Amino acid sequence: MKYLCVGYGNKAKMDALPKEELARLLHDCVPYVEELNRYAGIVMHSSVSWDVVTIRPVNGKPVVTDGPFVEIKEQMGSFFVIDAPNMQEAIQIASLHPSANMGETLGFRIEVRAFGEFDPEAD
Repeated sequence: MKYLCVGYGNKAKMDALPKEELARLLHDCVPYVEELNRYAGIVMHSSVSWDVVTIRPVNGKPVVTDGPFVEIKEQMGSFFVIDAPNMQEAIQIASLHPSANMGETLGFRIEVRAFGEFDPEAD
């Protein structure tokens, strides 16, 4: 089974960090990322830009707006896909990510979701 893991953080708090502290934080992430990437079930791992656009239907047509549709404090900062036999192992592997181990004051967290092919016939 595949699991989508999304890392969140608070962009405003990250931006407020002194340059040296942010550099140290990013440097401290490296061992966690290296450990995570040693797991054979990692399908993909990447950070993402804080910039975002939202596409949503309005009067039956897609409309693009800047930013998330709702006001949020935490924004997506990374994602990775794990191929694991069950949610318990996916959680164990996701727990290796820096967002699960550091940055508590910056709103870091990981969300883990199972995913698969959409089947309109499924119950």
